[in-house]
Amino acid sequence: NMDEGMLDGQEAMVKFLHLIAAEPDISRVPVMIDSSKWDIIEAGLKVIQGKGIVNSISLKDGEDTFIARAKKIKRYGAATVVMAFDEHGQADSYEKRISICERSYRILVDQVGFPASDIIFDPNILTVATGIEEHNNYAVDFINATRWIKENLPYAKVSGGVSNISFSFRGNNVVREAMHSAFLYHAIQAGLDMGIVNAGMIEVYAEVPKDLLERVEDVLFNRREDATERLVDFAETVKGGGKKLTVDLSWRDQSVQERLKHSLVKGITDYIDEDTEEARQEYEKPLHVIEGPLMAGMNVVGDLFGSGKMFLPQVVKSARVMKKSVAYLQPYLEADKSEGNTQGKILLATVKGDVHDIGKNIVGVVLACNNYEIVDLGVMVPTSKILDEAIKHNVDIIGLSGLITPSLDEMVDVASEMERRGMKHPLLIGGATTSRVHTAVKVAPNYSGPTVHVLDASRSVPVAGQLIGDSSKAKFQADIKAEYTELAIQHAARQADKNILTFNQALENKLTLDWANYTPPTPAKLGTKVYEDFDLETLRKYIDWTPFFQTWELRGRYPTIFEDAYVGEEAKKLFNDAQAMLDDIITNKKLKAKAVLGIFPANEENGDVLLPQQSTTFNFLRQQRKMGNGIPNISLADYIAPVSSGKQDYLGAFAVTAGIGIEKMIAQYEVDHDDYNSILVKALADRLAEAFTECLHHEVRTSIWGYTADEQLTNDELIREKYQGIRPAAGYPASPDHTEKEKLWELLDVEQHTGIGLTDSFAMYPAASVSGLYFSHPESKYFAVGKISEDQVADYATRKKSDLAVTKKWLGPNLF
Repeated sequence: NMDEGMLDGQEAMVKFLHLIAAEPDISRVPVMIDSSKWDIIEAGLKVIQGKGIVNSISLKDGEDTFIARAKKIKRYGAATVVMAFDEHGQADSYEKRISICERSYRILVDQVGFPASDIIFDPNILTVATGIEEHNNYAVDFINATRWIKENLPYAKVSGGVSNISFSFRGNNVVREAMHSAFLYHAIQAGLDMGIVNAGMIEVYAEVPKDLLERVEDVLFNRREDATERLVDFAETVKGGGKKLTVDLSWRDQSVQERLKHSLVKGITDYIDEDTEEARQEYEKPLHVIEGPLMAGMNVVGDLFGSGKMFLPQVVKSARVMKKSVAYLQPYLEADKSEGNTQGKILLATVKGDVHDIGKNIVGVVLACNNYEIVDLGVMVPTSKILDEAIKHNVDIIGLSGLITPSLDEMVDVASEMERRGMKHPLLIGGATTSRVHTAVKVAPNYSGPTVHVLDASRSVPVAGQLIGDSSKAKFQADIKAEYTELAIQHAARQADKNILTFNQALENKLTLDWANYTPPTPAKLGTKVYEDFDLETLRKYIDWTPFFQTWELRGRYPTIFEDAYVGEEAKKLFNDAQAMLDDIITNKKLKAKAVLGIFPANEENGDVLLPQQSTTFNFLRQQRKMGNGIPNISLADYIAPVSSGKQDYLGAFAVTAGIGIEKMIAQYEVDHDDYNSILVKALADRLAEAFTECLHHEVRTSIWGYTADEQLTNDELIREKYQGIRPAAGYPASPDHTEKEKLWELLDVEQHTGIGLTDSFAMYPAASVSGLYFSHPESKYFAVGKISEDQVADYATRKKSDLAVTKKWLGPNLF
């Protein structure tokens, strides 16, 4: 593999293959050419001696690309690894594995004429014992899929990355070796031909201790519900001899440099002022304290985070320690008029119209921990201010963040204005709605400078380093430009085959419900209801904690995440901190939850939902992609009884917030240089707002509307949406037009009743707010409208009484 960012991949691949071709012992062995870039693979195929193996191709980018690459591999006489991916992603079940492998085999053998004996399937060995229930069958599904492939796809081989299976136990080689040995033993019995594994991490199957082997195989074959818990418990005895952790203050006897490093790595603030003062007395200048022991400690933090040995909550706590130490030194720094050296200066901003900043703040903390100076402009920052401040502060990189879809257009505007001004700053794009494809297709073409999409906080540091590093930036920027150009070309090719119906065809295939034999339930209470100060203790019971951990980049499902061998301990600490903060918020009434909801007579007509008594009309979009036989093209309007049915139906609406009072808390944390608690309270407020939404929807279903008065569901069942009815929100897949919020605000007088406002881009503030509509029909479900064509946009604009150009702007992400 020659994908290292500092290499010219094609040149390195060709040179390396030429070198090994001269070695007799090596040249006799088949060479596997591995790269994520097809041009590097093809460069290798052109010079390889003898028969090679390509790693890899798949249906991920569609059949056309798959067939074209397979034909080239065949022409060069090579074999290929075929990954179990298709256009919808990675195969993670037995059914998906065999379906994708069979489809790939038929294309390769029947259409391409590819030798079946040159096909090596990799049906995805995925990690088990993660604490996530859906992962429990990953091992047995792979083994069964291997058996099926060998029985049904003649001559095909099967391979897999064996070490993936044990990744949950990284750091515990005893358990990992046992898992590798047991998995290999059973997979080989099923027909596995080859596996990728560290030969030094395989125990002899017969020599694995029986008590460990039993627990390992319970996990691999998902033989009992508590298999993961039993193996985790056993792993602790193997790893640590069953010893309990005790508080150890012996580090306080070390040098001040080591004490500062320890405080930074462990996130301990208790002694930071006294240790910083001691260091100040020891060093000639206060700046030397920062450049010496403090940066040495933060370098350790950065290394640990980069290698996966430290988690995001710990990094943010480390940043809190660093900030407190620097704040203590600040008066001395000013008196000494010293400025330290940094890796570079980065401006971060949430774009105009968007109020969400948790992700941006996390990225800022991680970058600061790696010695980047951060200029954070906050939220709802207009283009002109972003660029003026970038020039004023002489920054090296500009980073843009956004959560809602209108922010995508704002980012395009920033890129265009940077181009108009002749700027050359690297532009980082991040946020929940952003993607590599959108960045490549919509943002990058508007700016000749380097433009890079950053997936999450952990990727920001290496990207920043390569963008401004003297030795790497030219190569990295050229590679990114080439990669994004190729992405744009691939996107255009996929768009050419739209696989889409006309709007009239979609209408003909609309969802048709049996209104003649169904009577919509009559609400017990019509009109609006306002909640001035809802009890937060009640909301606590409705919290879905899984997304909370995801905010902190801890992957796993609550509560089993606590048993995860990799992130479990840190998840427990974070959860305990959250509980303590919740106790404080509730006891001292630091946050207030407000809401308004209403239920109104409604009927559907021509794809719209009419509320005649309120003189309000909600407009909805319809799916236009070609569906399979018997599958309709749905619009939310289909779930409301049409005027022509003669049946009276109803529509609900709501807006909630749990963010009243949060600004005061955040301001105090900023004064205290406490990023950790600042991010924590925002994450908790978001969870409380979602919990409030769940709580009110339950009240609507069981009493206010009352169509499932006898509903008895657990919180887990509520989270998994096992109830009747849906609550779609404007700006989300089923109703992608954010401007529909404006009607909801007028209908419920939202700002007057709750204090929730709307920005120019229709983001809600406070950010910890949720709004949407209630549908009661038992067949209503969530779906994605997806891509729509010009004919529907024109019809929608007419129904909305909106300018066509304006309508296109707001629906931009959905347009073909």
